[in-house]
Amino acid sequence: METGSSSGPQLRIVVAKPGLDGHDRGAKVIARALRDAGMEVIYTGLHQTPEQIVRTAIAEDADGIGLSVLSGAHMTLFARVMELLAENEATDIVVFGGGIIPEEDRRALAELGVTGIFTPGARMDEIVDWVRTNVKHQATL
Repeated sequence: METGSSSGPQLRIVVAKPGLDGHDRGAKVIARALRDAGMEVIYTGLHQTPEQIVRTAIAEDADGIGLSVLSGAHMTLFARVMELLAENEATDIVVFGGGIIPEEDRRALAELGVTGIFTPGARMDEIVDWVRTNVKHQATL
């Protein structure tokens, strides 16, 4: 299958809501936008642990993981996902995310290996284009 732009195989993206945050409207909007753009999206639902998210991404042979965090626990949750990917030799899975993430935490997340952060107000076309450009590149290495 194609991504809709005849540029290669269809991207597989896991969209997840880690932790106790119960607000998933944004994650569902992102999942729909990525799906409408021709990507295969696996939405894990609410209250996922980092272990569940990484297990799903590996089982689904995902190219990317998009985490939505509004609870303020982004540093802990992203760090644990990155740690688990490393432990499972799955660092080729690109991790990006969004939510209420202060500017001062974005550099630390980048140092952990989180490649993209989107905050409220980010445009859907911007996110879709970013995923196509960044995840595709990593998935083909």
